[in-house]
Amino acid sequence: MERRRVVVTGLGAITPVGNDVESTWESLLAGRSGIGPITQFDASNTKTKIAGEVKDFDPDVYFEKRESRRLDRYVQLFIGAADQAMVDSGIDLDTEPELRERMGSIAGAGMGGLHSFEESLDTLRSRGPGRLNPLTIPKLIANMSAGMAAIRWEFFGPTNCTVTACAASANAIGDAAEVIRRGAADVMMAGGAEATVSEFVIGSFNSAKALSTNNEDPEGASRPFDLNRDGFVLSEGGAVLMLEERERALARGATIHGEILGYGMSTDGFHVTLPRPGGKGQALAITAALRDAELDPSEVQHLNAHGTSTPANDKTETAAIKLAFGSSAQSLAISSTKSMTGHLLGGAGAVEALACLLAIRDQVVPPTINLHTPDPECDLDYVPNEAREMDVTTTLSNSFGFGGHNVSLILGKHQ
Repeated sequence: MERRRVVVTGLGAITPVGNDVESTWESLLAGRSGIGPITQFDASNTKTKIAGEVKDFDPDVYFEKRESRRLDRYVQLFIGAADQAMVDSGIDLDTEPELRERMGSIAGAGMGGLHSFEESLDTLRSRGPGRLNPLTIPKLIANMSAGMAAIRWEFFGPTNCTVTACAASANAIGDAAEVIRRGAADVMMAGGAEATVSEFVIGSFNSAKALSTNNEDPEGASRPFDLNRDGFVLSEGGAVLMLEERERALARGATIHGEILGYGMSTDGFHVTLPRPGGKGQALAITAALRDAELDPSEVQHLNAHGTSTPANDKTETAAIKLAFGSSAQSLAISSTKSMTGHLLGGAGAVEALACLLAIRDQVVPPTINLHTPDPECDLDYVPNEAREMDVTTTLSNSFGFGGHNVSLILGKHQ
C-alpha cells in the first residue's frame, strides 16, 4: 500500500516572543529577543536570573476560571496553542462528528507540571500529606496535555505523550505523522509545551552549569554558535500543528501550510547530558530523515538548528551537519531561533518546526541573533543577526535531548 501523505492544516503558538503564530513569527523575523528578568519567582538566590517567559498570557481566554485552576501552566499553554491550531485548521467536529474516531493527539513535554510539583512539595512540608490537593497527580504528570486535548475536543483516536527531554515535541510531530501515514488516524494534533521557569529547575540547571549567567544582558544571553556563549536560557511556551491526511485536506479545501516529508531518530548512546563528540549520533538522525523523505542533501535549503548556545551542543551540531550534508553543508542557511526564544525544552521542537513552515510560506528565514564573534569550530552559514529572503521549498529542523535523543524533521512546500 502506498504511504499516505501528511500535510499541516493548522498552526498555533504561545511563546516568549508572541502569544500567537503571527506575533511570534514577526518577532523572529525582526530578531527580537523574548529573554528578560525572571518575574515568576524571586530569583535573588539563583545564579541565573533571566528566562524566556510568556508575557501577558491569560488562561481565561481559553478556559473557564474553575477549569484553568485545575490545570498546570504547561497544559494551559499547550491547550491555548492547540485551540489556535484547531481554529486555523477550519475543522468543525460538530458538523463532522464521525471524525472524532479518526482523530488523536500526541503531545511532548520534557518535565510536565513542575509548578504543581513545587507547590505540592511546599504543601507537603508545611501542612502534611493530608492537605495535598486531590488533583495533584493529574496536574503534574506529563501526559495531561495530550489527555486534556482529547477531553476538550472529545476525540477517540490515538493519543499519546512523548517524554524525550528537549526532543519531545519534535518526536510528537514525527510520531503523529506516522500514525496518519499508516492509516490509524486521519487528523492528529501534534506539538508540545513546557512551563518550567521555577526556582527548582533554574537551580538544578545552574548546578549542572548548563545555563547562561549573563544576567546583565538578558537579550544578548542566548548566543548560539558565538565564541562567547556561556549556556542556554530556559524558556516556556510551545506550539501545536494540526496534521492531516493530504487527500482529506484537499477534499475539504483546507489551507495547507506545508507537508511533513521526513522523520529521523537516533540515539547518541554516550552520556546523560552531553552529546557524543564528533556528531555521529545527531548525523544519523539527519540522514534518517533525508532517507525517509527520499531527498538528497542538496535539495534542502534551510535548517533550523537545535542551537542551544551551550559550548558542547553548538560545535557538535555543526560537526553533525557536516557529516550528514557533506559538501552541501556549506550552502545551507542555518538559523537558531533559540537565540530569540531561549530554550523551551519539550516545547522547543514544535516551535521550531512551525518556524520552518512559515519560512517556506514567506520565503524568508529567521536570523541567529547575538552572533558577533563566530566560534572557529562553528564555521557554517548561521544567518547572522538579520533575516534573509531566499527561495525555500524544503527545510529541516533538529531537536536533541538529554539522554542522547536525536530527532530531525523535514518539512516541505506542499505540491
